[in-house]
Amino acid sequence: MSEVQNRNPNTRPEKPRASIWIASSLLALLFVSGCCSTQGPKIDPTPRSFDFQRDTFSFPNQLLWEYFYDTNGNWVTRDRDPKPTYWQHCFVLATATKQFFFNARFEPDKPIGDDRTYRKLIRQVVSSSLRKPADEDKRILLPGYPDLRSFSRAHEQLLKDNCGGAWHSYFQRGHWRIVFPFTRHEQQNMSKQLLEHLAKNQLLIIHVVRFPALTINHALLLFDAKESEKEIQFITYDPNNPEEPRLITYNREQRTFFMAPNDYFPGGRIDVYEVDHKWNY
Repeated sequence: MSEVQNRNPNTRPEKPRASIWIASSLLALLFVSGCCSTQGPKIDPTPRSFDFQRDTFSFPNQLLWEYFYDTNGNWVTRDRDPKPTYWQHCFVLATATKQFFFNARFEPDKPIGDDRTYRKLIRQVVSSSLRKPADEDKRILLPGYPDLRSFSRAHEQLLKDNCGGAWHSYFQRGHWRIVFPFTRHEQQNMSKQLLEHLAKNQLLIIHVVRFPALTINHALLLFDAKESEKEIQFITYDPNNPEEPRLITYNREQRTFFMAPNDYFPGGRIDVYEVDHKWNY
């Protein structure tokens, strides 16, 4: 309990001594002086917007299989020939894209470095935080290129070798979630969460699935959204498609996410959840 609550109501409080009054006045003056400081709080500059043509990799996560409808109208697969050399890296590329945007700075005016230099810098980037952008003076500097797109075009194999193995896509810590049902109420809440987190963090990694069918099991990087009365269009970078953004549409009435047909998914309903944003995801 506070001192006021324990006071005897029949006892008049003593008048404060002069020394206490003076000390209190000086303390108040100190606080007032602090509030009137002309220096003001430090305000971080507004971060630039994510640019699909600058801030994504130039090469794709390749598809292990070809997807198509057979003569009976069934969605089927067959092995690609020749077999791709870089596949099952969707989580790796989505994660690394976010880390480069948050924690790296390209310096096109500086001389181009050698492979040893870039290998070290790439590993520093993919070991960096996914939670919030680094301050400009603490970013990892990559000389010789203006952006990730041009850097990845010039050093494709070096990035493939050092951004992480395919096992990252298999053992992402949020995978446990797909075995439990996704309710429409939960997906409605997820649409709201994505909008809220997008406004705060600018980039989100999402896992899109259909379980147990697994007609899709994929990672995308969400970087923008457009709202209307009936739906929300979430705009994403798909590691399988470095040519243009891909849309995920949320239907407000049905409380359901949808993806259009593409070269690895026949189109239709998907379930979505955000990963790499707290300890168990």
